Amino acid sequence: MADHYYTNQPGAAHDEQQFTFKLRGNEFRFITDAGVFSRDRIDFGSVLLIENMEIDSHARVLDVGCGYGPMGLTAAKLADHGRVTMIDVNERAVNLARRNAEANGIKNVEVRVSDVYSGVQGEQFDVILTNPPIRAGKEIVHRIFVEGYDLLVEGGEMWVVIQKKQGAPSALKKLQEVYREVIEVDREKGYHIFRAIK
Repeated sequence: MADHYYTNQPGAAHDEQQFTFKLRGNEFRFITDAGVFSRDRIDFGSVLLIENMEIDSHARVLDVGCGYGPMGLTAAKLADHGRVTMIDVNERAVNLARRNAEANGIKNVEVRVSDVYSGVQGEQFDVILTNPPIRAGKEIVHRIFVEGYDLLVEGGEMWVVIQKKQGAPSALKKLQEVYREVIEVDREKGYHIFRAIK
């Protein structure tokens, strides 16, 4: 059985490809590869989150499970006076995200290998973005929600996209247990966008 994208070093043979995609008015060029999430095109959930997320121009943003970078790199364009940190457990994805930042001339980003939040302990962010790795299991997804709380400044926000059939109701319940306020910002084709405010 092939290992999935939520692994430190995917075993799939490299098979790089490129495509362009317009996000929030910016044309991006993405290099992708086998062994990373949604490599042929940006998945609908990520696009929906990108179209809805509100990022201040000075924001410090953390993209959890960044993959090859569409959410974090779009956030970096929006936070043009801020800083975006992108993390993923998948070393291949991290390498691609770095290359994609360079290919698109985006300088205000840093991409790190990190198992959940291991690579950003003690740091503070205004916004956390995540299209959580459902295949990694509910325990990991809920850790992203719970442990992210301590990394947010007071009034900071976690933006989450999750499909109904992949656990949106339990995700909402968990977010409501942890955060002061949780708003459903959008819902389309079974995907929900939640904005959880600390």
